[in-house]
Amino acid sequence: MAKKLTKKQLEHLQKRLLRERERALRSLGRYDELAKLSAEQADSDLYSYSDHMADLGTDAMEREKMLLFASKEGRYLYRIEEALRRLYKEPDTFGFCHSCGQLIDFDRLDALPHARYCIECKRKEEADAA
Repeated sequence: MAKKLTKKQLEHLQKRLLRERERALRSLGRYDELAKLSAEQADSDLYSYSDHMADLGTDAMEREKMLLFASKEGRYLYRIEEALRRLYKEPDTFGFCHSCGQLIDFDRLDALPHARYCIECKRKEEADAA
């Protein structure tokens, strides 16, 4: 196994992280627009006169679901930003497992560029949490 990631691999991962960051920001922007639209509808006079109470419950559930998705996307964006900081600050150590210190397999990093743990340590962590 290589001692560290090559410059070409690091550039590839940087591009992947930047694309994921852009996608997450667009997604959060859509959630923001939907939240504004939902708030405008809630403020309108017509919204107050819903046909049925179940409609109000459905609307509340949809808003709650949207907030849950936005929160999840926000956490994902944080992990992407944190990976970019690691990559820019210490490119020579980027891609090493935070638990065992071994180089994370490039295929794993390509699939999940913000990964901080090798697959073995991640499995162990999930097994311990269960």
